[in-house]
Amino acid sequence: MTDATRRRPSLFARRSWGETSRISGILRKETVGGALLLAGALLALVWSNSPWADGYRAVRDVTFGPAVLHLDLSLATWAADGLLAIFFFVAGLELKREFVAGDLRDPRRAAVPVAAAVGGVVVPAVLFTLIAAGAGAGAVRGWAIPTATDIAFALAVLAVIGRFLPSALRTFLLTLAVVDDLLAIVIIAVFYTAGLAVLPLLAALLPLAVFGLLVRRRVRSWWLLLPLAGLTWALVHASGVHATVAGVLLAFTVPVLRSAAAGGPDAGPGLAEHFEHRFRPLSAGVAVPVFAFLSAGVTIGGLTGLVSALSDRVALGIVVGLVVGKPVGILLATWLVSRFTRADLDEGLNWLDVLGLALLGGIGFTVSLLIGELAFGLGSARDDHVKVAVLTGSLLSALLATGILRVRSRFYRRLHAAETVDRDRDGVPDVYQTGAEGPAAR
Repeated sequence: MTDATRRRPSLFARRSWGETSRISGILRKETVGGALLLAGALLALVWSNSPWADGYRAVRDVTFGPAVLHLDLSLATWAADGLLAIFFFVAGLELKREFVAGDLRDPRRAAVPVAAAVGGVVVPAVLFTLIAAGAGAGAVRGWAIPTATDIAFALAVLAVIGRFLPSALRTFLLTLAVVDDLLAIVIIAVFYTAGLAVLPLLAALLPLAVFGLLVRRRVRSWWLLLPLAGLTWALVHASGVHATVAGVLLAFTVPVLRSAAAGGPDAGPGLAEHFEHRFRPLSAGVAVPVFAFLSAGVTIGGLTGLVSALSDRVALGIVVGLVVGKPVGILLATWLVSRFTRADLDEGLNWLDVLGLALLGGIGFTVSLLIGELAFGLGSARDDHVKVAVLTGSLLSALLATGILRVRSRFYRRLHAAETVDRDRDGVPDVYQTGAEGPAAR
């Protein structure tokens, strides 16, 4: 191999051992969360298609909360507006950490997942709009539904079909999904805010600023931070902006690295890592599964009902957007980055591997269901079609990804075996050591 070849940039190169082990821990938690999410969704589907379907709707529509604060919400709305704020808080922490202290602080590493996430938003949105344009007034309002990737759902699928997938590819999928979440929250804030009340939004800045000041001073007292976070959430909700935006805003105030006054970066991580460790189990194990249970229930009506729902051009646009648009957008954006940076795929990988990951990107669930509710209204006929389409598109994407990744299973097993060899037993696999042979050493 010539020196010129070695100097060419590489896509999906192995990251540092510290970053790899950290992300592996995150993926394990998200995989468990994905299993709980699937269980919640399955329970909702079974109950809503049983003779006791009225009971499911009664539970979903139970209303409680202080009316004076406009918080007399149904249980389903509390899950969408409240529990998902926790989900987006954790996503915001991870996103900030990636760009401040993770590999994404390097523009060359950030280019691929960011471009892939953007491509995975633009192409399905365009396909949906083209298909749904003739479906009647307001149909195109759901253009963002097929743009979101559900990392928990995707990792639950990976746990079954891709346990030996190379660490670099798993990391890419997680990073893509995190950037995807950021794009989703921007879309929700900009395009799905029906009416904006400026005064509550401005008022939310005060508790947000106090929260940010306290966490920068490394204050961890829950009795101080939780009321401030709750007040910020309530004011954002009252402003008309979707309340989940508050979760991201709060996360962005949390420092990833210690300040100079607190000892600087060498003294250890900032509070972001502490909060992520505390709240990720709550997000993955409670918030997302409960939301899935309260949102995924739809009465399908057998094969006839399924065909009828999918004949709606909105539903068809969602399925095509997830199954075709997401992988095409991710693949095309990744190829363009490779083309313009003259980067090669890392040693042993090929575009079939990227296709498998891109198909996993078509597994949309949590955020897709949320946007469907915002676009068409919870419990509406079209919202029911959205749920059927999201479930169908996600299932088809999972099956196609399974077929593609199974083709490469032998290679993945060999690579996984090489990545776990630790001859000197120092706790760090040999391929991550300086001077080791293989892609990581280049």
